[in-house]
Amino acid sequence: MELLISTFAALFSVINPLGTVPIFVGLTKSNTNKERSSVAFWTAFNVLIIMILSFFIGKYLLSFFGISLESLKIAGGMIITSSGFALLTGKFSEHKGMKKREKDDAFSRPEVSLTPLAIPMLAGPGAISLLIAYYEDYQGYSDRMMILIAIFITSILIYGVLKSGFLIVRILGASGINALSRIIGFIVIAIGVEYVVSSVIQIVNDLRT
Repeated sequence: MELLISTFAALFSVINPLGTVPIFVGLTKSNTNKERSSVAFWTAFNVLIIMILSFFIGKYLLSFFGISLESLKIAGGMIITSSGFALLTGKFSEHKGMKKREKDDAFSRPEVSLTPLAIPMLAGPGAISLLIAYYEDYQGYSDRMMILIAIFITSILIYGVLKSGFLIVRILGASGINALSRIIGFIVIAIGVEYVVSSVIQIVNDLRT
């Protein structure tokens, strides 16, 4: 249960669906409620598939490119940390590659659930590297089941948050969402730093032995 909670907390913080709400609202403002619900569902479903594939197949991609787990953790930790700083500074969209040109292109797309919402706004490199590392760190059947459950819960909450996007914006407003994103950003930075530090310590210990 502890692994389930910690995995969910890490995934939810790194993915940060609240930070995607303004983009979702902007992209679907001309849609009906039913259409928005459909976009929210398929976005969450796409994120679910990406996370599951990353969890189970990521290991083989590492082997193919000759990347060690510790190198992945350090790189992933740096990406996660930079995402946290982007949340703290209010530049989350730009960090995810959603600059003005990309935003204009996104608004012209008939289907936005896969890109830019699922990729890169939600299932970005930080979440993917986190799941690959989890697969290597937790090899027991029960542990991996807990991680899969956390992935499913995260996907369900992504759907709920996006489906309620217009309501969240009305209740919290832009300032409220920014305030929550900054709090989440601090947590994300801590997660990223922890990954880098633990990986460096592991490398040093391996060199000593």
